[in-house]
Amino acid sequence: MADAAPEPFDVPVTGGVLRVHRWGRSGPRVLAAHGITASAMAFRALGERLAGDVTLLAPDLRGRGASGELPGPFGLAAHARDLVAVLDHVGAQRATALGHSMGAYVAVELALDFPERVERLVLADGGLPLPVPEDADVDEMVAATLGPALQRLLRTFPSREAYLDYWRDHPAFSQPGVWNAYVESYLHYDLTGQPGALRSRVSEEAVRTDGRDVFSNERLGRSLGRITCPVTLLRAARGLLDQPQPLLADEVVERYQAVLPQLTDQVVADTNHYTLTLGERGAEALAAHVRRAVGVV
Repeated sequence: MADAAPEPFDVPVTGGVLRVHRWGRSGPRVLAAHGITASAMAFRALGERLAGDVTLLAPDLRGRGASGELPGPFGLAAHARDLVAVLDHVGAQRATALGHSMGAYVAVELALDFPERVERLVLADGGLPLPVPEDADVDEMVAATLGPALQRLLRTFPSREAYLDYWRDHPAFSQPGVWNAYVESYLHYDLTGQPGALRSRVSEEAVRTDGRDVFSNERLGRSLGRITCPVTLLRAARGLLDQPQPLLADEVVERYQAVLPQLTDQVVADTNHYTLTLGERGAEALAAHVRRAVGVV
């Protein structure tokens, strides 16, 4: 297995530079977009498993990780433009676009706005419009869906261990055997500040703006039929809070398979929304699907 440490580099974008992490330097390029309060370190387990056969390019999206100080505009279209800047920087005309959670919606936006740059889509627990009641308050839906992941942005922590303890209580990580080195690496990378007042590097403004885009999804639903490239969807069996219902219900997938007949769907057993990328089982399943999608067996 490859070294866990990726190669970081910076890409000029509107407002500053975007930090990008690269695993591998050979094979087909896969451009990976992470979730709404995450960072590129969500793909560390995947990067280990692909490096040597696939070049995985994973930016810290605007407002997150080492790109946390980048200003707006935020939103799916802004992230898609930043991904194009990454492709231009590395001299890639096209790539497979992989997205997890909100990153899957960014990948879909990229395929809609810049179809000539996307060879195929691999969507992990996202990318299809979520059901939203007509009278819903979108900000309330974002807060209710994200729960502790959003609440942490309003807090400071006295130590790194206190931050890890906060996440150990999260339902997605509280079951025996779920916590691992990938989770700890991901969480350590998220922190900034001085001991006694550590905080997440994620911008609350970015999260709320992007969340409104994800849940205000009428345009996305109307546009999906324009996507012609192959689309693979992997769903975690359980939700963000480890609830037994997946984030994307079967009926949602069935509805959009009529719009995207090239969509293939698989539920990954014994995973939740977080462990689909941060857990051993989830990373293995995601790596296997990426390998098949890009023709590396």
